[in-house]
Amino acid sequence: MDKLSVVQWTTGKVGKLSLRAILDDPRLELVGVYAHGKDKVGQDAGTLCGRPETGICATDDVDALVALKPDSALYTPFNADLDQVTRLLEAGIDVVSTNLFLNVGGIQGEVREQLEAACRRGNASLYITGINPGWINAIVAAMTAVCRKVESVALVESADCSVYESVETWSFLGMGESGGATPELIERARAWLILFRDAVQRIGDALEYHFDDIEFFCEYATAAETVDLGWFKMQQGTNAALRGGWNGKVGGRTAVKLTVVWYLTKKLAEGWELDEDQYHLTIAGEPNVDTRIRFTPPAHWKNHDWDTMTALPAVSALFDIKKARPGVLGLRDVGLPYAPAGVWDRGEEG
Repeated sequence: MDKLSVVQWTTGKVGKLSLRAILDDPRLELVGVYAHGKDKVGQDAGTLCGRPETGICATDDVDALVALKPDSALYTPFNADLDQVTRLLEAGIDVVSTNLFLNVGGIQGEVREQLEAACRRGNASLYITGINPGWINAIVAAMTAVCRKVESVALVESADCSVYESVETWSFLGMGESGGATPELIERARAWLILFRDAVQRIGDALEYHFDDIEFFCEYATAAETVDLGWFKMQQGTNAALRGGWNGKVGGRTAVKLTVVWYLTKKLAEGWELDEDQYHLTIAGEPNVDTRIRFTPPAHWKNHDWDTMTALPAVSALFDIKKARPGVLGLRDVGLPYAPAGVWDRGEEG
């Protein structure tokens, strides 16, 4: 197998991990790194991700990276730059993105038309794995294959967020505030959870549903006692957990339901049952399906190592995207990317 040449596009929390995975994979060849921050320009790729020096230095020169003619760009910035992605696609460079393009309105309407046109001009493909949930979307769709009838699918993500030290995130989402689920707070939660709407749409597209509506829902639970996490404090009676998501509706019924349960403490006055499994997938059909997935991190993982589960599905999909049709791709265009475990074991180089 020929190696794929790859440019890593930004090196933030997720990009640092995908850059490391590119360097660790003998099937892949890193040829360039795009740096968003001026402080990273000129730094070696290995230095940026905790690997030995590679001789490849990060740059913010888009022209220089396009001139390298890589097979693929692994795109992981916080905000998407539509002009840059269009430029990559027009140059014949496949783009695999963890970014959902929400800051430019998502992959719909004029944005989708612009990206599809760029793919046609460059004979290239764009595939979005997403942030979280990302990989699980494909699993949800694939598990319906055993059913002769599907009435609905539902996915619940449950996460103990007490180790996610982001005061800005939890303050925005109303944790530590009194008043429960006020209309103003529900709008804030809706704005934050909009990325999960995209996941419902992707699953629906894969299952050939045409949604009449995708409706938002959200509720809050409060701390049964004062909780001090060291970096964030919630007084008794203030918000400490949320449960929200999106219902994809077909003919008045919910065909696809995605729920997230994020909690900063298990000591909740409302007595919510909190699942220890990160994902709980149910399919109502013939047969019914009930599947649970639990991730157990190794002892050496720190908080942001959990971003591995955002980065690696994108890295693992690179070869599938290379073989896929040109254009903006969906779950069924790509199939189920996998880890090349045997290649890693043997230390092969393609």
